[in-house]
Amino acid sequence: MNFHRAPHVFVGKVNLKVENLERSLAFYQQIIGFKLLGRKENKALLTADGRTALLSIEQPENVTAKQPRTTGLYHFALLLPTRSDLGSILQHLLNSGYPLQGASDHLVSEALYLADPDGNGIEIYRDRPSSTWEWNDSEVVMATKPLDAKAILAEGNGKPWTGLPSATLMGHIHLHVSELGQTENFYRNGLGFEVVSNYHNQALFISTGRYHHHIGLNVWNGIGAPSPLESSVGLESFTLVFPVEEAREQAINQLREIGAAVSKENQDFITKDPSGNIIRLVL
Repeated sequence: MNFHRAPHVFVGKVNLKVENLERSLAFYQQIIGFKLLGRKENKALLTADGRTALLSIEQPENVTAKQPRTTGLYHFALLLPTRSDLGSILQHLLNSGYPLQGASDHLVSEALYLADPDGNGIEIYRDRPSSTWEWNDSEVVMATKPLDAKAILAEGNGKPWTGLPSATLMGHIHLHVSELGQTENFYRNGLGFEVVSNYHNQALFISTGRYHHHIGLNVWNGIGAPSPLESSVGLESFTLVFPVEEAREQAINQLREIGAAVSKENQDFITKDPSGNIIRLVL
């Protein structure tokens, strides 16, 4: 199943603030394998298929280094089409010498973890077929087990790495938040997501259409963690893509009913979760 198209609501694009645009462009093109879609002054759009922007990177004026122990980005996650694609990029990363931070088998998926030069977290993963996912009623079974890297490299079969496959998607985003109660209310009763996993009351995984998660939310930076300074490197915002105008209007009405502010900017509507993470509601 494709959980990143209508009728589902999913993350479309992540917008990052970086300290040095040239350094970040080199990393995202040479190490991650994005293509440049467009650039103006201090901002660049990056794509996998040459048409759709998945990532925006911007160097704000008076930018400051990433602040620790704040809300914001834990990681954004690029979803590859196949396991052999994961093997190909793993071999490329090993050849490049760029440090990995981790590699895990989550039962529903297999994932690699690293960070960009500013410390923004990145996951690169492939999904196992959804028919193989296990569910306990409304909760999907996930775990963190060692990744079988040898098998994944073998499946890559020495296929030359030519950058991200054109069918790469923004699979999900995982956020640091300051608490989980109001946060769940915002995403569930406001935006219409369902909780599909509660990890020891420290993290929630939420989705539409019974995906294993379109958004992760954790309190690992501490209950009451503050929002970063506006000038700080990190997450500027991310987009949620709605299938039709009626679905977006329903979410906007629900957000306002629970007391969340929603404003309009050009054709997009913008809201903030209780931890200050900015979300752009797009069609």
